[in-house]
Amino acid sequence: MKSMINFAHRGASAYCPENTMAAFARALELGATGIETDIQRTKDGVLVCIHDESLQRTAGTARLVVDTDYEAICQLDAGSWFDASFAGERIPTLDQLLALAAESELILNLELKNGAVQYPGMEAEVISAVRQAGLADRVVLSSFNHYSLALCKSLDPDIRTGILYMEGLYRPWEYAATLNADALHAYHFAVLPEWVKEAEEAGIVYHPFTVNEEAEMLRLIEAGVAGIITDYPDRLHKLIQSRR
Repeated sequence: MKSMINFAHRGASAYCPENTMAAFARALELGATGIETDIQRTKDGVLVCIHDESLQRTAGTARLVVDTDYEAICQLDAGSWFDASFAGERIPTLDQLLALAAESELILNLELKNGAVQYPGMEAEVISAVRQAGLADRVVLSSFNHYSLALCKSLDPDIRTGILYMEGLYRPWEYAATLNADALHAYHFAVLPEWVKEAEEAGIVYHPFTVNEEAEMLRLIEAGVAGIITDYPDRLHKLIQSRR
């Protein structure tokens, strides 16, 4: 079978508090070859890895990331909500994740969270950080904000982008071509084998999300997707290894 990217969704988020260095490190231990994470920006301009616009669910305060300085954010406990054994885990910066990736062969899927909250200029900042780390060939930028992805390509035509979407996008590989995008990050039920084939013929690959059941992983492997985003990278790793 073709080499497939095993993207750990927010790190190994089934086993560790999501979007923490513990989750990222555990993903590597469980066989992940890629990490998917979410990028936002603090009030004072630091790029951080966190999914929600609010700090409430994972860090226990109702403040928004965009309204909070990094010095305050890096003091928050981002692990206890998941399990007491993770008390003291912090919200990592993009630079910390890039440093981890630089020491491995990880592929990074950086989701730009610029929908509910807008972060003007974040596209250029993320691309600059990725290039300074020497990882431009191992990064794909994704977003549900497709204007943001178009901007990424205008800033750097060589940076890879992936279009996030749910069900119902008609002939999405043709739409992807209008944005010069490289990948379709589709909800996994919106992926069929014939679509994977047509997309591949158009030079577009599929990285479906978030796939946690082994039967669905197998279906998508057989369909020929280029990568799968999962909370359980160990499950996907075992299936990939068993088919080699």
